[in-house]
This record gives sequence, C-alpha cells and structure tokens, in this order.
Amino acid sequence: MRLALRIDVDTYRGTRDGLPVLRKMLHARGIQASFFLSCGPDNMGRHIRRLIRPAFLSKMLRSGAPSMYGWDIVLRGTIWPGPVIHRHLASQMKSVADDGHEIGVHAWDHYWWQTSAHSASPERMSEEMARAHEAIADVIGREPTCAAAPGWICTPDMLHLRDQFNYEYVSDCRGQGVFQPVGGPPQVSVNLPTWDEVVGRDGVTDSNFNEYLMGCLRRDGFDVLTIHAESEGGVKARLFEDFLDRALADGLNIVPLSTLVESNVPTGQLGRGVVPGREGWVAVREDTPE
Repeated sequence: MRLALRIDVDTYRGTRDGLPVLRKMLHARGIQASFFLSCGPDNMGRHIRRLIRPAFLSKMLRSGAPSMYGWDIVLRGTIWPGPVIHRHLASQMKSVADDGHEIGVHAWDHYWWQTSAHSASPERMSEEMARAHEAIADVIGREPTCAAAPGWICTPDMLHLRDQFNYEYVSDCRGQGVFQPVGGPPQVSVNLPTWDEVVGRDGVTDSNFNEYLMGCLRRDGFDVLTIHAESEGGVKARLFEDFLDRALADGLNIVPLSTLVESNVPTGQLGRGVVPGREGWVAVREDTPE
C-alpha cells in the first residue's frame, strides 16, 4: 500500500514557518515527499473578496481560517503589498531540495492562478509558468521536475503549455489514478480529501479527522494526499504527525508522487467537476480508471 504525499506551499508564511516544521517531521520518520512551491508575490489575502460568495464564506467559517492561517495570510496583498517569496525565503526553499525531497512548481502568483488562469491567454499562462519554473530552478540549483496547479484549477487547453519544461508528471486534478491526457505530461490525480474540505461537515472534527482519513484509504492500490504548509506545518502540525504515525504503523509506504508514474500510463480525459466542501469547480479525471 502506497500513500503519495503532495505538500502545497501557497504563501510567504507557509514557506517561512511551515517548511521547517514539515522538514523536521518528515526527516524524523524517514519520509520523502513531493513539495510544490509558490515563489512570486503573496497576494493570497485578496481572496477575502470572495467572502460575498456563500460557499466560500461557509468554508472560511467552518475551517476557522483566520485563527488557523493567521491574519498576515488572510490580509496579505490587500492593505500592504505582497512580498515576492523566493527573494526573501530562498534558503527555506533550498533546504527542502537539499533534504532530497521532490521539488515541483506550484505557482508564481497563487492568487492569480486560482482566480484568472482558466481565462488567461496562452501567452500570459506561458509567462506565468516560466517565471515560476525559472525562479525555483535558480533557488534550488536545478530544474524542478514536476508541477501542480493551485486549487486544482486547470483546463485541457493549459496542459500542453508545460511541454517546454519536460516535467516527469503534473498533478492538476482530483480523481483516481495516473493517466495520460491529450496534452502535457502524465497526470497524478489526488483522491483523498483535504482537512479543510471535511472538518465541520457530517460530524467530522479534529478529534476524529485522522480516523476518517484512514477510512478513506483504498487499501488495494495507492492513494494521493494533499496537505498544506500553512496548516499541517502550522496549527495542525500535531494532527498531521498523528496521521503519519498511524499510516506508518498500518504498513503504508509514504512516497513522492513520481513513484506512481510507470511506463504504461493509461489515457484519460481532464474535465471540470466539484468536490464536496470546496467552493467552485476543479479539474477532475472524467473517465473511469481501469
């Protein structure tokens, strides 16, 4: 049984504070994971404008976003300019690569990607991808080998734009399994729910979240879990440590996402769908895995 661990780093604070916590946690258990780094301006606070949407407001209240993430994240890029992450925190980013973890591109501007990438021109998208790729390569001293779309916001038209980077794989969608879409490299789908999608719904709380998550594991193949440096590397660190210890005690082999990509990848299609507990649409694997 394999559990592939995807760690998204969305913000300045997640890079500065969450990465050291997660590095120490994984090192103590001999775990290698896939880290996807955001490296440009941290404008995540601009999401506050989405509070007028009932689904987004409900999620913020249910997850206790201000207390979990901190007001510096909630307001970043609104009442003061968002800092360019890789210019201030290059050493924190490089330390993850030096630990031997898999390093991938998340975004240049995470907020922009989530709100505008799906409608941007190919030229603007290519520019955004290239800036992130080049910044991370400069910081860690080698080319990043993979990428993952923020918020699983991706369309079929965007896939081939990454061909210039020769990535081994990308992880842009929700669903089950690894597949080869019409454009771009193989896709590694994320099938497990994130903390913020389920806590506060259907009786799930912090006290039983890990039990719930363990119950979601397939047991007959592999699973892919996404965590965030801002939460599991922050106030939810003990909760995540407990999950790791439960998973290891249960015999799971926790691995980077690249270990799931084999030579004969089945074809598949990328479409749009919804995930319970998450506002708006996300990219999903449309076909049924074999």
